[in-house]
Amino acid sequence: MKTPLAWLQLTHEKTRLLVALAGITFADILMFMQLGFRDALFDSAVGLHQSLDGDIFVINSKTDTLIEIRSFSQRRLYEILGVNEVKSVTPIYVGFSTWKNPIERKKYNILNVGLNPEKNVIMLPGVPENISVTQQQDVVLYDSLARKEFGPIPELFESEKTVKTEIGNRQITVGGIFPLGTSFGIDGTIITSDVNFFRLFSDRKQGLIDIGVIKLKPEANLEENLEFLRKNFNYEDISFYSKEELIQHEKNFWQNRTAIGFIFTLGTIMGFVVGTVIVYQILYTDVADHLPEYATLKAMGYTDFYLLTVVFQEAIILGCIGFIPGVSFSMLLYYNAAKATGLPIMMLTSRAITVLILTVLMCCISGIIAVGKLHAADPADIF
Repeated sequence: MKTPLAWLQLTHEKTRLLVALAGITFADILMFMQLGFRDALFDSAVGLHQSLDGDIFVINSKTDTLIEIRSFSQRRLYEILGVNEVKSVTPIYVGFSTWKNPIERKKYNILNVGLNPEKNVIMLPGVPENISVTQQQDVVLYDSLARKEFGPIPELFESEKTVKTEIGNRQITVGGIFPLGTSFGIDGTIITSDVNFFRLFSDRKQGLIDIGVIKLKPEANLEENLEFLRKNFNYEDISFYSKEELIQHEKNFWQNRTAIGFIFTLGTIMGFVVGTVIVYQILYTDVADHLPEYATLKAMGYTDFYLLTVVFQEAIILGCIGFIPGVSFSMLLYYNAAKATGLPIMMLTSRAITVLILTVLMCCISGIIAVGKLHAADPADIF
């Protein structure tokens, strides 16, 4: 057992070893990219949700996602203000309109978020400090991580130039910037006052809101109040969520109600299958080429279990070594993909551990299939 037979078997055919490592690296990169884009989809979709400063959230019961949000009567929200342990309620208005690139004059869809500047509940850097400027007519805050097609707004703003453009058919001024980022359904976001919001959406009824943010008093119990509101304000048109539930509600839509989540999951599975086939071919060929040597070891008294252990050692060595370039190339691809798309794609320790486990499992499964050839290693047939 002191002889590193598995390592010597692998390094004896260096070309075959490099081909195996290249195959495992490719499979790892495929799994990393699919998982990275899937997680980026979820993280970007709930960026605004995570920034909301509240305990309980009210949305229309038919709302599945932020990009297709449905309105409900503001009376529902203000009725809740009468509950003893409720400290405050804040309505938020959401809608899409067209943004005109101030340089190229092309138009793109942008998400508009409106709320009372005196009761700001969006805790993104730059919003609490600058939200007061949206009290001025037609002044908005702009997402500095929006797609480049909207124009070099952050650069123009930071160079102390007045940035003016059009949203819909109305001229607006950028009064500040904040970092939020894009998602698969949103290319950019602006935040403004509720008054300015209704100037941009003049055909919208002011009695309808999109998200209700409820803050509880410091001593209030979240779960008890959430249950109380669901029981005593059991209207058909609204639903109550904690922050974690609201985030999960959005993620569930993208995972279960769209093809995007399924596609990335399927891509991960395909990467796993491709890697399994590649490693199996390498191990099977290695066993077949050295069948006389394995038979000799049997004749010398080595057990089938020892020979099986050698093959499994080869599989694990391949998996661990192939993982290193796989994770390295994936980090480089993550950086370039994040720079090109604006999505929050980054290497996470948990994801790296997941792919490492999948890689080792992939190689072990290949080893299990490949060791079937060892049963043919009968010394009586070979000698």
